Amino acid sequence: MTGTSIRKIVTIVQETRTEIGQKIDPPSRQCAAIAVIANPYAGRYSQELPELEAAGAELGDLLGQKAMAALGIGADEVESFGKAAIVGENGEKEHAAACMHPTMGKPLRAAVGPAPSIIPSAKKIGGPGTTIDCPLHHKEDVWTFSHFDAMEVSLSDAPRADEIMVIIAITDSGRPLHRVGEGKTSADVGGD
Repeated sequence: MTGTSIRKIVTIVQETRTEIGQKIDPPSRQCAAIAVIANPYAGRYSQELPELEAAGAELGDLLGQKAMAALGIGADEVESFGKAAIVGENGEKEHAAACMHPTMGKPLRAAVGPAPSIIPSAKKIGGPGTTIDCPLHHKEDVWTFSHFDAMEVSLSDAPRADEIMVIIAITDSGRPLHRVGEGKTSADVGGD
């Protein structure tokens, strides 16, 4: 990392093996890679947010790589992705947008690609322990109904008032036991 001050990085892996008495084989796995970073604009207004835009570019690759490593998979095995951020109370939602939107997508797509689909996102203001649902879509086709999902994420000690919790989530599968939508599965990618 060149300029982003990171307090901690956390990865959370969630593996679903059964659902409503039905075995999931292979298990459905999701991973959230989280960076808790200092917010250089906390407590003050700035028209431009270049430090957070630069952080987004750095974190897109770093967190994508961390998530794949935690799942033990390569880019070709990543099926869906998403991003989210929680800004501590001395910041604003636009600080989350600066991290996630202008520069994060290209390095994340390069890490987990090919990944031309939109990267869904969510953002909010909150303190330590705040939860956020990180939305997920298929990385190649946003209309793959089996991959419309989310992963709930929180950390007990983040974000502090002058921090931002930046999250990238990836999966190796769609929802367990998916059976609603227009019949699209990962096998139908690119069919639109």
